[in-house]
Amino acid sequence: MTDVRIEELLPEHAEQVLGIYQAGIAEGDATFETQAPDWAAFDKAKLPDHRFVAVGDDGRVVGWVAASAVSDRCAYAGVIEHSVYVHPDARGRGVARALLDALISSTEAAGTWTIQSGIFPENTASLTVHVRAGFRVIGTRERIGRHHGVWRDVVLLERRSPNVG
Repeated sequence: MTDVRIEELLPEHAEQVLGIYQAGIAEGDATFETQAPDWAAFDKAKLPDHRFVAVGDDGRVVGWVAASAVSDRCAYAGVIEHSVYVHPDARGRGVARALLDALISSTEAAGTWTIQSGIFPENTASLTVHVRAGFRVIGTRERIGRHHGVWRDVVLLERRSPNVG
């Protein structure tokens, strides 16, 4: 496990968080997005109680996790989707797992019953860390969207709270 502090994601982290997001976008297997949003759009889209950064000993943000509601319908009030991104220089050191653990802890405390994520099947590192963190593969959404002119599949994963009856 890497030596990082997990902290609340705050506006002062914006530039580093969006830079890490853009780096993931540039690699091509992290998201359908082609450009990181500006801070105002990012901030508006993410639930304030479920977003965290991993900060290294040097004070630099090396990763982030944030969640959004999947629906405004009351039946889905306890269902969120999340994204987790790690700076390329910090991968393979347990940063994503530490961030997922923080997200799981905050969502459990809030009564969230399902955390879900869609991950490109080529992103095997992300799939692996999610399964190790207690997520299960629900299935593959085939040709769910076009990315740079190419149809892409997405593996749908979820983590169900053990507190759900």
